[in-house]
Amino acid sequence: MEPEQLKLTDFQRILVGEIPASFFVELIFRAFIIYILLIVAMRLMGKRMSAQISRNEMAAVVSLAAAVGIPLMNPDRGILPALVITVVIVFFTNYIARLTARNERFESMTQDDYGVLVVDGVLNLAVMERTRVTRERLFAQLRMLNKNHLGMVKRLYFEANGMFSLVEEPDPRPGLAVLPADIDPEFAKLKLKKIDVYVCKSCGKLAEGMISSTRSKCPNCKAIAWEYAVEA
Repeated sequence: MEPEQLKLTDFQRILVGEIPASFFVELIFRAFIIYILLIVAMRLMGKRMSAQISRNEMAAVVSLAAAVGIPLMNPDRGILPALVITVVIVFFTNYIARLTARNERFESMTQDDYGVLVVDGVLNLAVMERTRVTRERLFAQLRMLNKNHLGMVKRLYFEANGMFSLVEEPDPRPGLAVLPADIDPEFAKLKLKKIDVYVCKSCGKLAEGMISSTRSKCPNCKAIAWEYAVEA
C-alpha cells in the first residue's frame, strides 16, 4: 500500500481491511478448526500445559500461536501448514518431556535447576545473583507468603519453573525485616518488634556475639551494614 493511500478517515480500511466480505463467513469456519486444533494439541501435550509451564512448554505455546495465527487471519493462507506445524510441535514437546523424565542431566540442561535463596533465615546472595532474583522481588514474595521477616524462613527455593517454594521455620528466630518500614512505618511497627540484636542488612545474618560495633564486617557477606533485628 502506498503512503498516500493511508488516511485516518478511511474507516473501511481500518476496521475491515482489504479482505472481501465473504471471508468473514469463512473466518468462522477457520476459527472453529483452529480452536479444535489447539484443544487437541494441548490435550496431547498433557496436563502440564494448563499448569505452571516450563521453558519447553512456553516455547511450544508461542510456536503454536505463531503457526495458527497466520491462517486464521490471512485468506490466502491454508490451514494444512498450521496442522503440520502443530503435529511437529506436539511430537517434539512430548519427546523432550520423555527425555527429561529419564535423564536428570538433560532435564537440568533444558529446564534449568532450582536454587536455594534463603537458608536458615539468611539470604544466599550468590544464588540470588546467579538466578537474577533481586532483594525486592524476594521480599515481595515472602510478604505474599505472609512472612514478615527472614527469621520465619527455614528455606526458600526458586524452582526451575520460576515458582517459589517456602519451608517455614518451626521455631522462628529474630531476623531481617521484609516489610517496607520506610514507606509503611505504622504497619511495620504494628507487626514487628525491634530487639537489641544486630542483623546484617545485606544478607540477614544475625550478629549475636559476632561484632563489637556496627563498623564490623558481616562474617557471611563481608558487608558493613547493620540494623536491629525484629521478631513478630
